[in-house]
Amino acid sequence: MQRVAERGTRYARRLVVAVIGGTVLLIGLAMVVTPGPAFIVIPAGLAILATEFVWARRLLQRAKTFIEQNKPGNGAK
Repeated sequence: MQRVAERGTRYARRLVVAVIGGTVLLIGLAMVVTPGPAFIVIPAGLAILATEFVWARRLLQRAKTFIEQNKPGNGAK
């Protein structure tokens, strides 16, 4: 009986994270074409989603790598 309760709790947590993270991510995507700090909000949404979803973790890591490689001063001279 306890396993069923744990499974339900885990499902509820994933659902809450998906709704909150997805909402933050969508707001960030909307900020790409409207005024706002999309470059901060999009990674924040991905970070929230990454707490429960592997695909978001991978995407966030790729974004971090991209940003690190394209920092000013990292280019060829």
